[in-house]
Amino acid sequence: MPSTPSVQLYTVRDAVSADLQGAIARIADIGFTQVEPYAFVERADEFAKAFAASGVTAPSGHAPVIDSADPGRTFDAAAQLGIGTVIDPFIPSDRWQTADDAARIADRVNELQTIAAAQGLRFGYHNHQWEFANHVDGRSIYELFVERLSPDVALELDTYWSTVGGADTPELLRRLGDRVQFLHVKDGPIAGAIATTLPSNESALEVPEELTQAFKNQLPAGSGEVGVAAILAAAPHALRVVEFDGYAGDVFEGIAASFAWLLENDK
Repeated sequence: MPSTPSVQLYTVRDAVSADLQGAIARIADIGFTQVEPYAFVERADEFAKAFAASGVTAPSGHAPVIDSADPGRTFDAAAQLGIGTVIDPFIPSDRWQTADDAARIADRVNELQTIAAAQGLRFGYHNHQWEFANHVDGRSIYELFVERLSPDVALELDTYWSTVGGADTPELLRRLGDRVQFLHVKDGPIAGAIATTLPSNESALEVPEELTQAFKNQLPAGSGEVGVAAILAAAPHALRVVEFDGYAGDVFEGIAASFAWLLENDK
């Protein structure tokens, strides 16, 4: 394991909405020293205070930049918070249908990487399952997307959704090598798992209950069908980022279980 795990703060979005500093303090009490914030631009000052109070850092952060008319504002907020890599977490399935779609998104990501680099940052993208489930001429549209990317672009692979989308995730990681800098680590059943168009970033803190219910079969690392150990072994260099899109139990207990499993099993 390259370092102790991080955690995507969207996992505890209700607690973040109610009490940002208190939520991050609870995360730190579990043992996390790194976090991955979302929707941080509007609350950058609050995040900065909470990070300082709990002694955590944020090597990566989620923000919807691909469609932003002012990406520089996001990168400025990231620099303020010490976020080295800004990751766009979500482009919906209907924009991943053709080779031209993949090229269009990749070109925009490359452009944003150039802008980020000018500010000493890196830019990347996070998948859901449709980038793997959607195919063009027998190939996943994710493959077409990655082929067109600059090698400087960072990839954050959500290993649960890539597996649900039909990828052999360990093989994919071995093929992509160090282009994948971050792994979203979660577990659960594979058959019948469906991601809705709910983003995992994100700017919306109020999540419709019918969408939240779709994710409550997700489980702590090592408890489901994903084969997390083999996935981690295929990308020893990548930062592990614990995440649940939704969780049926106490979510802080869920992330604590994932944290403990990673410390024990991710050698």
